[in-house]
Amino acid sequence: MSSPVVPHDALATLFRDHHRWLLARLCRQMRCRWDAEDLTAETFTQVAASRTPLASIDEPRAFLTTIAKRLLFHLRRRRDLEQAWLAQLRHFPEAFSPSPEERALLLETVLLVDRAMQGLPAPARAAFLYSQLDGLGHEQIALRLGVSLRTVGRYLRQAWRCCLADLHAEAAR
Repeated sequence: MSSPVVPHDALATLFRDHHRWLLARLCRQMRCRWDAEDLTAETFTQVAASRTPLASIDEPRAFLTTIAKRLLFHLRRRRDLEQAWLAQLRHFPEAFSPSPEERALLLETVLLVDRAMQGLPAPARAAFLYSQLDGLGHEQIALRLGVSLRTVGRYLRQAWRCCLADLHAEAAR
């Protein structure tokens, strides 16, 4: 099944008229031309793959800005997670430190789990993270969150369902 494609002429016109503007805007925001170029390219890639008829867009710069802001949010979130992950790895004794390949796989897994849990309420995310990252039991999680054991169980089931649904969706791609 192929993804929808925006008509070439409309996309070319949008790109020609607004690429330089978007790139300059992102360069100012990000203070890194390479990242701004990547984000600009990804913005137009998402426009090309979208189902939005470009002729119906009254404010193309607002449309592009919205897409770019969402991408920038995800980029910053990913970098924050990477930095947190790297900070945790510094606590490992060198003999037990994962190889660069293992680090990349582990980081990708952390990012997949993070993405899967975006739709969860904060307490359910916290319960899952306490359980999986901190190794806390249900009783300890209940005390930290100020909820019942039954609620902790519900939160964890909800988080696992979210993760499994996302894994199935990822495997289907």
